[in-house]
Amino acid sequence: MYRFFVEPSQVEETVIRICGSDVNHIKNVLRMKTGEEILISTGETMEYTCYIEEFLEDEVTAHIMYAQEAGYELSSKIYLFQGLPKSDKMEWIIQKAVELGVHQVIPVATKRAVVRLEGKKEVNKQRRWQAISESAAKQSKRMYVPEVSHVMSFKEALAYANNLDVILLPYERAKGMQETKTIINSIKPGQSIGIFIGPEGGFDEKEVEQSMDEGAKAITLGKRILRTETAGLTVLSVLMFALEE
Repeated sequence: MYRFFVEPSQVEETVIRICGSDVNHIKNVLRMKTGEEILISTGETMEYTCYIEEFLEDEVTAHIMYAQEAGYELSSKIYLFQGLPKSDKMEWIIQKAVELGVHQVIPVATKRAVVRLEGKKEVNKQRRWQAISESAAKQSKRMYVPEVSHVMSFKEALAYANNLDVILLPYERAKGMQETKTIINSIKPGQSIGIFIGPEGGFDEKEVEQSMDEGAKAITLGKRILRTETAGLTVLSVLMFALEE
């Protein structure tokens, strides 16, 4: 069953009015018909099961059959601070991170990042990344579309993460796996979590020191060396297993 997202203001007593690009997608891409059932979320806790009632020129009217609290989301909000990778790796990272339950993805321009985005190029990339997040959220039955923020400097990213309950930093010089297990097991459901992942070249030593000064906890991901596009998803998978209720 296809899922769509709307603003709370689009929900009326018995109907939901779908507008924007989803109208063309429903009509001309999915070629759906009246009577077909769909799922709709407003980005809150309620999920609406509806059937398509009417096609208008610039909107689709969906009749609400019933609403329920879906409970698909993790109790903890997880923020992925991803050092800008090369090529189109960021698109893959965003897609999979959304599937795994990330709350927000923050692209970070670290010292060793090869990619540099600014101006119109950054705007276009961010728009593309947000579209990928929305598509992944629909596919994985998320209750909202995780935001992909503008590109932050490392200093800005640390400041942004300052109010989070836990900051994790996968680092090759971290202590053994037992220490990492202790850190992961100490995280309580409901706590906000930041994950800092370096680009292909990893973090600069000063960036690691700055992270530690801000309270980041260094963890190991095992004896094998993981690519930047694997590391963050590994941590997300571990946290999902630990925090899923």
